[in-house]
Amino acid sequence: MKNIYKLSFLMLFSLAALYSCQEDDQEFGEVAAPTNLTLDATVLNTSDEFPNGDGSGLVSFTASADDVITFEYRFDDGTSSTTPSGEITHPFTRTGTNTYNVTVIAKGTGGASSSTTKEVTVFTSFDDPVAKMGLTGANQAYLDGTEGPYAGAEGDSIPTKVWRIADAMPGHLSLGPAESTEPIWYSAAPFEKEGGCFYDDRISFALNLDGDIIFEHDNNGQTFFNTNYLNVGGGTNGTGDECFDFDTSGEKSVSLAAANSIFPEDATTGTQMIISDGGFMSYYLGTNNGYEILEITDDYLYIRTISGANPAEAWYLKLTAEGDSAFETEFPGDSEEEAAWSQEFEGSSLDTSIWNYEIGNGDNGWGNGEAQYYTDQNTEVSNGTLKINAIAEPTNGYNYSSARITTQDNFEFQYGRIEVRAKLPSAGGTWPAIWMLGENFDTVSWPNCGEIDIMEHVGNDLGEVLGTLHFPGNFGGSAVSQGTTVENVATEFHKYTMEWTEDHIVFLVDGEVYHEFTNMTGTPFVDREFFLILNVAMGGTLGGTIDPAFTQDTMEIDYVRVYQ
Repeated sequence: MKNIYKLSFLMLFSLAALYSCQEDDQEFGEVAAPTNLTLDATVLNTSDEFPNGDGSGLVSFTASADDVITFEYRFDDGTSSTTPSGEITHPFTRTGTNTYNVTVIAKGTGGASSSTTKEVTVFTSFDDPVAKMGLTGANQAYLDGTEGPYAGAEGDSIPTKVWRIADAMPGHLSLGPAESTEPIWYSAAPFEKEGGCFYDDRISFALNLDGDIIFEHDNNGQTFFNTNYLNVGGGTNGTGDECFDFDTSGEKSVSLAAANSIFPEDATTGTQMIISDGGFMSYYLGTNNGYEILEITDDYLYIRTISGANPAEAWYLKLTAEGDSAFETEFPGDSEEEAAWSQEFEGSSLDTSIWNYEIGNGDNGWGNGEAQYYTDQNTEVSNGTLKINAIAEPTNGYNYSSARITTQDNFEFQYGRIEVRAKLPSAGGTWPAIWMLGENFDTVSWPNCGEIDIMEHVGNDLGEVLGTLHFPGNFGGSAVSQGTTVENVATEFHKYTMEWTEDHIVFLVDGEVYHEFTNMTGTPFVDREFFLILNVAMGGTLGGTIDPAFTQDTMEIDYVRVYQ
């Protein structure tokens, strides 16, 4: 009797579960597979001479069906793509004339689908050695097989370069219409996504012994998902971009192909990257459309892709090469070559043909609420160094005196490596700075002229040194700034260095990089000369509270040198 009872109960439970499932299915509507599915393929750029295409590898596909929601294309080169319209242009990258099987799956209601497969024969001869070298760090000798492992040299590692999101650059993530060449809808400010997982990703491209590009993505355990793909990471779509745990491990391959571009020739390389097996560039967009390379240099990569969820959206990403500064050997150091310009302070007085004294307290303490009055009496040149002395003494209605000197109209320069060897004050309330302003300061004012703070320090935060950039949209409390700790900052001399090129500005202390800014058109750092400023302020917005026991402190400069 017990077995009969158990069997009856199980049958009733199963019937109830079946009825429940049927009810749930009814809630999602009728299950209907698409019908009348067709697939047409057109090889682009054909001619009598090149019936299978001119080598670009581009093929245009059009699928249609009745009662369809969306189409998924699966290509036997390992890539796939989804499009509601059924229209897509796909680049095939295998060199030579090859025949491919292309399957399109038409998806209908209730998860039902229909599929069809078509063969397409296409000729591909596309290659972009510049992109290969830029992505992987290979040189032409590697590509030619005359150097490194290609030439059979044992122990040589294959070229590899690591990239990360260029978080300091405006527009490192941006959005615009797919039919437009400008990201007019949205542009991220520098460090806008700080605190999440977006800036933690590291992407490496390597060139293996067969000349293939290998892709690896280290997301440190979490990926930054677009709001339309939160369900992939375990969230609810449409609630805003978010970080989720996600596995990006494993090697993938990258194919280079001709981009089906809307850009003029001078605004794109004409090449796109296609990453196998669902690989993506840091930001999860569900894209299978490839990443068009708009610009690539040794340490800068600007790419564009179409959103997988919305073909009307184009997303842009800017990346920078990871690792040591690319400019540490571009400009020689003080021991390697004579500087193009220098101040060694070997005499007994300041050279006023080079240095100007700025007198007074400025407007509202030079705009910072500073407590000192600058004079032409607070500098001293002796024993091979310049001393700028801040002193507690009544001066023109202020309680402190100090000095601020500039090279404006006497020495101005664009691009190079500037190195200043200095010992800093330590008293609470001191605010020494080694910095630069654009030469057009008098005509366009600050921040339009641009400001480069090579070194700023405050005695109230002893040992914390800042490198900072001010420019329109990023100035004052929103400036692009980074700090580092310097031991014995007030008792020993240290080298404060800024390397400046058209593409980058890099800040170093004692030869160690701690802040790098990717320069760009539109900032004041690419189209003008700058002049130098040395000063010690007291108090103010950054200097803070002045020690009541303060009497005097000094910034001592051994030399100022510019290498170009």
